[in-house]
Amino acid sequence: MRAKDTNRLNVVRGILNEVTNSSKTSAPIKTDMQLLSLLRKKASASETAKKEFEAAGRSDLIEKEDAQLNVLDEYAGGVQTWTDDQVRDAVAAAIQDMKSSGSKIVVGDVLKRLFAPGGDLDGKPVEKAKVSVAVKQLLS
Repeated sequence: MRAKDTNRLNVVRGILNEVTNSSKTSAPIKTDMQLLSLLRKKASASETAKKEFEAAGRSDLIEKEDAQLNVLDEYAGGVQTWTDDQVRDAVAAAIQDMKSSGSKIVVGDVLKRLFAPGGDLDGKPVEKAKVSVAVKQLLS
């Protein structure tokens, strides 16, 4: 922060503030995926603010939000997650296991099996939205 990059400094302070506040709740941020979710939520809020500033014609604030979005995207890109192929392979294996056991295959049951304690994706750096999309694609 010696470089006096105020945009980056403000974003990092905001993230640290959110993490500190969440540590005082029943759902503290402990994993990279929770941090990624926080970063995406802040990016979404910044994107919404940018659209409102565009509607109001505030170019100075639009530039500020663009800079914040760039920093948030940079940090979000640093979180390592499973690729789509890895997710699809894990989902296909779970569906195959369920078919071989003769149980009825429903999207919710597949997701429960994957994310249950001891499941294939339990504690893994996987976005649940990607998994849900992969399950729906493989079941259709």
